[in-house]
Amino acid sequence: MQSKAEALIRSTVLKGARAVATFNRNRMPTPDVPHPFLSGIHEPLKAEVTLTDLAVTGVLPPALDGRYLRIGPNPVAPNAAAYHWFTGDGMVHGLRIKDGKALWYRNRWIRSNAVADALDVAPAPGLRHLGFDTVNTNVVAIGKRTFALVEAGAYPVELSETLDEQAFNPFDMTLKGSYTAHPHRDPLTGETHAICYEAPNAGEIRHVVVDDEGKVVREQTIAVEHGPMIHDCALTGRYVVILDLPVTFSMKSLVAGHDFPYQWNAGHKARIGLLPRHGSQDDIIWCDIEPSFAFHVANSYDLDDGQVVIDVCAYKTMFAGSLKGPDAISRGLERWTVDPVTRTVSITTLDASPQEFPRPDERRFAQRYRYVYSLALPAADTDRFLGSHVIYKHDLELGTREVHDFGAKRFPGEFVFVPAAPDSAEDEGFVIGLVVDMANDSTDLVILDARRFSQAPLASVRVPHRIPAGFHGNWAPTAAANV
Repeated sequence: MQSKAEALIRSTVLKGARAVATFNRNRMPTPDVPHPFLSGIHEPLKAEVTLTDLAVTGVLPPALDGRYLRIGPNPVAPNAAAYHWFTGDGMVHGLRIKDGKALWYRNRWIRSNAVADALDVAPAPGLRHLGFDTVNTNVVAIGKRTFALVEAGAYPVELSETLDEQAFNPFDMTLKGSYTAHPHRDPLTGETHAICYEAPNAGEIRHVVVDDEGKVVREQTIAVEHGPMIHDCALTGRYVVILDLPVTFSMKSLVAGHDFPYQWNAGHKARIGLLPRHGSQDDIIWCDIEPSFAFHVANSYDLDDGQVVIDVCAYKTMFAGSLKGPDAISRGLERWTVDPVTRTVSITTLDASPQEFPRPDERRFAQRYRYVYSLALPAADTDRFLGSHVIYKHDLELGTREVHDFGAKRFPGEFVFVPAAPDSAEDEGFVIGLVVDMANDSTDLVILDARRFSQAPLASVRVPHRIPAGFHGNWAPTAAANV
């Protein structure tokens, strides 16, 4: 673990490195071809809009009362020479559903200082952490409030119901450092767990627990090497699962001027950490795994014999070549079974088709579960990353897969499962997400019946413009709302 002196020295070095990076970034030649993450399905929107009484095809389920929220990068003024998909200014999109109607759609930039300057508006109030304030990766409910999230730097941004009011909020001043893009709520305890990291502290990560009131109740530091990028984590009844894999901070990339300073590091040992929920770093059971990478965990749980199951979308490498975005083909959906006694990990392929953004019924998080929904990825054309027109429903008990095909030139993003009622069965509900219609330059919010997954949608809501391919979306139910 870094001492305060070491952290201060590293912070000072990073400030100097960033100055050199800015100089080098401004000297990069403009590319001769369109940037793959600034064109086509990724081309940024130019304005914020509010639309009301949106057109609906089919019948919206009466049980749906709330907002579908999705966030992703939408740079105001990108530098195409240095741009990386993961670093664009954040834009959040919201659709309000109630009484079988689509009441409104709104898109709003997260008001970082740079976005505020570009738009000539006031920046979002609140403290900035380490000078970072780009937030673009996830939008979730924590402590009955809505937060936009990013990893490795900026504090969370609290959003109002209509997305118009924003404030950087480190959980009412209870968060000491950066947060994560992927917290996970334990439905049995109400606690939200996260593994957090940041570039100035390459020698440590942090386990952070937030209670159902939205306050940090645990912030435990853990020693690591090389500054690993830990995009996601997982939970079981006994453990917090740490994915310490070989994508790490690269000072060389930073100094060269590239926006995203994380690269594949063959010299970094790949390992899985099992941290007892209330343990310290000395209690972690570290288990080596073959070099590989995973952005996202579908779910994880304990077996009766003490082993731990972790279901992930895996890659052989990541960021080993491209400086623009993901640059590897997914190995598919895998099961990593960790033996804490022998400290070994066995890998089983559940589905070898390239795929990403796996989502379970989150009422089953950290418990045995049956179904997972994921987005198919192209088997080639890695520069675009997204670009398939298919999503999957996996039945892990039967070992089967259903497919929903949206058709040519219609490209889905991440889909999320929404139960029909709090006590409904695991696949009794809806699968919801955005589908970009490139032929018409528009977007549909599509609602599928999870039990009739391959059949025609129950309903879709038309947004009359293309919403750029983004990152994560969630359904935020509303008990009683006046918006």
